[in-house]
Amino acid sequence: MSQPTGATSPTEKGINHARWEKSFDKILTPLEEFIHRQTTSGLLLMTMAVIALYLANSQYAEAYLHVLHTNISLNIGSWSISMSLHHWINDALMALFFFVVGLELKREMLVGELAQIRNAALPIGAAVGGMVIPALIYFAINPGGDAANGWGIPMATDIAFAIGALALLASRVPKALITFLVALAIVDDLGAVVVIAVFYTDTIAVTPLLVGAGIIGLMLALNLLGVRKTIPYFLLAVLLWLALLKSGVHATLAGVLGALTVPAIPRYDPIRFSEQVKTLMKRFDASYEPGKSIMTNTELRAVVQTLENGVHAVETPLQRLEHAWHMPVAYLVIPIFALANAGIPIDISSLGSTLSHPVMLGTAFGLVLGKFIGISLVCWLMLKWNMAVLPKDTQFSQIMGVSLLAGIGFTMSIFVAELAFAGEADNLLMAKTGVLLASLIAGISGYIWLLMVSKKPA
Repeated sequence: MSQPTGATSPTEKGINHARWEKSFDKILTPLEEFIHRQTTSGLLLMTMAVIALYLANSQYAEAYLHVLHTNISLNIGSWSISMSLHHWINDALMALFFFVVGLELKREMLVGELAQIRNAALPIGAAVGGMVIPALIYFAINPGGDAANGWGIPMATDIAFAIGALALLASRVPKALITFLVALAIVDDLGAVVVIAVFYTDTIAVTPLLVGAGIIGLMLALNLLGVRKTIPYFLLAVLLWLALLKSGVHATLAGVLGALTVPAIPRYDPIRFSEQVKTLMKRFDASYEPGKSIMTNTELRAVVQTLENGVHAVETPLQRLEHAWHMPVAYLVIPIFALANAGIPIDISSLGSTLSHPVMLGTAFGLVLGKFIGISLVCWLMLKWNMAVLPKDTQFSQIMGVSLLAGIGFTMSIFVAELAFAGEADNLLMAKTGVLLASLIAGISGYIWLLMVSKKPA
């Protein structure tokens, strides 16, 4: 594209570009952008988990718990909703996390690794094996009583931590291996959502559930009618959250259900968009006046605004919402969840009984051994029976390394533990201890394994 008449070349002496200006030159694929954000989110998660552990085991422990149990009410006329801060984080903020999970899941099913059955078979099979075997191991250690309710805890993989750990080896492992882990973790999240909906819902109120079904129907109707504005879908998703909250079904499921109704077809044709951009850029160049700010150049400002409108219209609503919400969820919602839920009091004197507690053992063994055995075994069987193919340039030993990293359960595992052991402080403490211990072991062992089996390229 030719430079506007009279403009100074950015390569001339004396011209400095800020980092955000240079970033305009970078073109990242959706996968590259996703991996970058998950890596940073994983570091934030780790930091917040350490802070939470410090607060729970310091002189601030009582204040920490007091803040989490502070009641917060929202009142509109005679209508009100009241929950503790801890519940607002787990039930409301985490709905945004599940909303982004739903958007990622839909994108993967339409155009990603899950779109073609030949590519999708291996991560889907791996995810199923990585859910079933950990649950069976947990249930074998905790076959009865209240402790048995935690069988769903070791089924989940924390996508932020796992991708973050694998991204540290990005120069050694093929990109297809990272894509495999992303697909596996997303299917894993879907499995966790189904488990929450089916097995961790106690009582159901029919009327709010019917209202929720009506809202989903309305969102689907908007999709079929060609509504491409994102605001109506987001507002209806909020109403869906309220309906599910009152129904007894876990409210965070509103995030996934709402996301699946978001349109994946753009309003603007790409070819038409390309032609229009070329025309607008000619007007932009012709309207440029040296030394005059864009604030005072009405024509230039109008062209830029039209370009912005066109960019939004050529993107699908699914893309726009995923891009808009991925950063606040990765950098704000998940770290806040970690800060509110990773604070486990550690008593050195009772460490022996903690490490031998059935719930702790079931959770830890389920995540570390269960994920490793389940994912590796199913992948080996599917490859042996020619039911799937290895990702490009990937070795089976690397798949085994990924199966270790999948044992990092953190976010979703702690979330399921909160549901499984609501009102059972001792079991919840043991489950969280198992999740943290297993995540640490899985992360370190997976990283070392992949470091050993992956050769550094020349």
